[in-house]
Amino acid sequence: MDKARADLTPDHYAAAFDDWRGGQLHRLRAAALAVDGMEEVIKWGHLVYLSNGPVALIRAEGKRVLFGLWRGQRLLETEPRLKSGGQYEMATISLAEGETLDPVTATALVRAGTALNAELGDPTKAAKAR
Repeated sequence: MDKARADLTPDHYAAAFDDWRGGQLHRLRAAALAVDGMEEVIKWGHLVYLSNGPVALIRAEGKRVLFGLWRGQRLLETEPRLKSGGQYEMATISLAEGETLDPVTATALVRAGTALNAELGDPTKAAKAR
């Protein structure tokens, strides 16, 4: 799959994975899109979910699917598998074949990230202001 194509849509991205990663993408996309007002785009070569700035990302890789949350470090109590790292208070969950993230939990994480963006603003702009 050529992730650099300008015409690549989220549906194209997800359809490119016809193995276990495709199933993960389907479940995680549905969980993220269950949050009111969520915009799904391809940005930085993967799925990104926006509401007053970036909230979540989903990236399929060779042997894992990465589910990340800007400001996810504030949500570690909700999902203990979140690992802190990177800018913007990012935290991620790495899912290998056979591992899952409960869709209710995934939606709750995206909803909480959306609420944090509503309260604190776009995390990428907040970091630049510091």
